[in-house]
Amino acid sequence: ILYIATMSTEKEPSVPKKEIKDEGSEKRSIPIRLIRHAESMNNEVYREARYLFRGGTPEFDLDGFNQFVDERRKADPGLSERGQKQALKLRDYLVPNILNQVSHPVKVIVSPMKRAMDTILPTLIEVEKSNKGNKTNKCDVIANAFYTESEGCHIRDKPEPGMNQLEVAELLSPAVSNPSFVGFEDDPKKGWYSHGTSSETREESEDRAAKFYLWLCEFLDHQLQTGTDDDDVFDAGVSIPGDEHEPCEHDKFSPRKRKRRTAILVGHGDFMGLVLKRIVAGFGHAVESEGVPHRSAFIHLNTGMTELEYFGHGRFLLMSSNSTPHIDDASLKSGGSLKDGWSYIVPNHKHFLYKEVDVVFSDEIEGHVKEQADAMKKLYLGHKASSSNTGSSGKRKRMSKRLSSSESLVCEKNTDDTKAPGEIMFVVKRGLQVVGCATLFEESMELTDIVVRPSVRRKKIGTKLVDAVKVHVAKSGKPVDFIYAVPTCDESKSFFETLGFGVAEDGEGATIYGRLRC
Repeated sequence: ILYIATMSTEKEPSVPKKEIKDEGSEKRSIPIRLIRHAESMNNEVYREARYLFRGGTPEFDLDGFNQFVDERRKADPGLSERGQKQALKLRDYLVPNILNQVSHPVKVIVSPMKRAMDTILPTLIEVEKSNKGNKTNKCDVIANAFYTESEGCHIRDKPEPGMNQLEVAELLSPAVSNPSFVGFEDDPKKGWYSHGTSSETREESEDRAAKFYLWLCEFLDHQLQTGTDDDDVFDAGVSIPGDEHEPCEHDKFSPRKRKRRTAILVGHGDFMGLVLKRIVAGFGHAVESEGVPHRSAFIHLNTGMTELEYFGHGRFLLMSSNSTPHIDDASLKSGGSLKDGWSYIVPNHKHFLYKEVDVVFSDEIEGHVKEQADAMKKLYLGHKASSSNTGSSGKRKRMSKRLSSSESLVCEKNTDDTKAPGEIMFVVKRGLQVVGCATLFEESMELTDIVVRPSVRRKKIGTKLVDAVKVHVAKSGKPVDFIYAVPTCDESKSFFETLGFGVAEDGEGATIYGRLRC
């Protein structure tokens, strides 16, 4: 049985709907470009295999197809000859835009897989050529291991480590001297997929997409916050004196007086679809089940671009999708048709009919809370953090009472047989975003996994979580004097200390890390 109790953690004056006026209010945003890599040698292998073995026809030779691919596919391929031409076309399009309309340094987030870095490298080199004599790069490059392709790095399900930090830095060295890294092991000699034990499952890819989406929102929120006093983060929908002489807003190349802070993400077709699903559907999207592909997805040509505007707090506008204005030769276009095999990601009817109610309708609200909480633990507490509710939730019941539309604290009690009995999860929400969570085991009164998003740590979210735990314990009527902290990592331990948990001893002289009087 699941119950959800909500309580207000912040009081705001109620405003009648007729007095709410958004029209004319400032809405600052950051433009984002999601770009799929250019054609890789693996893309070329799969396309040739589908042609040779009549993929998509009744005569399809599956055994021949698999043998052909297995003999030629690489775990981390570079670009094909056509892919190299696509990357140069992309460079010719992006460079004038970056130099004339984007503030510097431009934020470039790139997958550490070779085909993604090879795609953006010509652009980075050309941009930095205009930066002679300046020690600061015009491009701030982040190699993000959360943004790699679905399935990881493998050959026939046998994992390969992928490129490490030193190898990534070497590949990017013709353009930038100090790339930063996210999602890598602490050891710079370990590859980004060194933790892999096989190819990544669909469920693991979905899990990672949730984690990357959370990281991306946090990164973009930080860009908006730090841009308060700068002139490169502004409301682009409002004209100022002088703008009347500016070129049309659809002109991507001419110089502009006001340059915008911009993020460019270079990644992979399938994983981009997982991320975009979360962007477009917000937190209420349907989480895909193990072994079941997308109900719907976004397809991108090689070097296809999707443009968005980010307004903060998980608010996106999709401006365009899968555009290739830089490729005017149809023979250079690749990777975005049904003959490229994309129909494989559409589920069969049986999955759609038998999974829809369970995954979408019955569990939609609870599912997005669970996914965000799990992603927070894995992102900020590391691999040792516990995972909340992973079992099927179609049979669970819930009841809720909403007391605040801006911020609420949710207490979820789970007695599902997949988890320990009496495990209670506390989640602080702002609108649809989860900003903090903690787990309490009622039987032992052990509190674990307190985690709060960095952007709200000054809002005393941790204190609100602990106070809510105290209230819950008091209402339970149990004779409890203390709750105990059981940190799962150093960061969690440090956080408990700031919340007032102290070291004590039990009756047998054993050290208890932290306890707090109820």
